[in-house]
Amino acid sequence: MNMKRVCVIIPAYNEAAVIESVIKKAKKVFSKAKKDYLIDIVLVNDGSKDNTLDQAQKGGAIVIDHILNSGAGGATLTGLAYAQQRGYDIAATMDADGQHDPEDVLAGIRQSDKSNTDLLIGSRLINSEGMSRTKVLGNKGLSFITYALFGINVTDSQSGLRVYSRKAIDNLDWKSTGYEFCSEMIWRAKQAGMVISEYPIKAIYTDYSRAKGQNNWNAINIVKRLFKQRLTELFE
Repeated sequence: MNMKRVCVIIPAYNEAAVIESVIKKAKKVFSKAKKDYLIDIVLVNDGSKDNTLDQAQKGGAIVIDHILNSGAGGATLTGLAYAQQRGYDIAATMDADGQHDPEDVLAGIRQSDKSNTDLLIGSRLINSEGMSRTKVLGNKGLSFITYALFGINVTDSQSGLRVYSRKAIDNLDWKSTGYEFCSEMIWRAKQAGMVISEYPIKAIYTDYSRAKGQNNWNAINIVKRLFKQRLTELFE
């Protein structure tokens, strides 16, 4: 009777090579918590050009299919809208490339459930073991920009592993569709008076995830878009 319903959202674009194994690994881990949580995995196939959709269905996920690519921010919004419409108590997001350990996702769900946190961010930088110096520098730089623009101090503003309370599911919204949405989401949570916190997670890097990941040149474009958006809203 007290079981919480949880929606784990995986935005995905061209991840056919790994997505079935990512989903199956997550389902195996989440089954450990079946006495406390009913956890559904919802994959948002964001206009993939490969067979991500078929592989996700083979893995056992609920699949939402975008005909056109809407970007990571748009795909995440779709997943949270699904969670809201179906009345989930908690939602979480994780990356499709295998970078996140499902054990860390489950730990975040438990921590969010037992606290008053609305947006709980899994930080790779509380303990950055396993991350390259370049990635550490890039993520710290974007976290500093997030603080400078929005006055929010977090260690890992770009983390895709996040856990959302019911309040966040119902009220979080943002305008960005690209990866700058990671910082904008934190800003919108602050504006809405939500409690924001972090917890340590592992960073799992494989040759595949390194090839798919963002580089520091992309970070420059993210900064440009964040500055533009902040200035636009200041003078509206």
